[in-house]
Amino acid sequence: MKGVKKKRGISPVVATVLLVAMVIVIALIIFLWFRGLQGEVITKFGQNIELTCEEAEFYAEFDTATDELRISNIGNIPIFGMKLKMQKPGSYETVDLKDVSQWPGRGISQGGAFSGALNPSLDPAVEKIVLTPVLIGTSDKGERTFTCNEGRFGQEIII
Repeated sequence: MKGVKKKRGISPVVATVLLVAMVIVIALIIFLWFRGLQGEVITKFGQNIELTCEEAEFYAEFDTATDELRISNIGNIPIFGMKLKMQKPGSYETVDLKDVSQWPGRGISQGGAFSGALNPSLDPAVEKIVLTPVLIGTSDKGERTFTCNEGRFGQEIII
């Protein structure tokens, strides 16, 4: 038969190598994806730090005349830091309280208090402040900070 071309495919060895390589790449992608879902576990006092947020209670007030923020730790655990969310009409800005005040380096312990002016002074357009506690715990990689859920543990101050 003249004019009939012989069709040739890839050799079985090359096909096997390509198939094995594809399976390894897919398995690696799935492994890394599952590993990313787990997340890092941070503990405090032997329990997940998210559960410890329930014990982080504080009282806060803001004096608009002096731009002074007062926080008292009335909970059972030390509060390492605070996130400060300043809400204006149509926008908000979240900062670490350490960046805008003289917040103590290791936070405030049980029964402790903080009082300090914000620097720079609070923008007059700010209508409310939401304070959210930041705790410190341990993980496989050493000490880690954890910001509690703003909706459940944040305290709102109307200006």
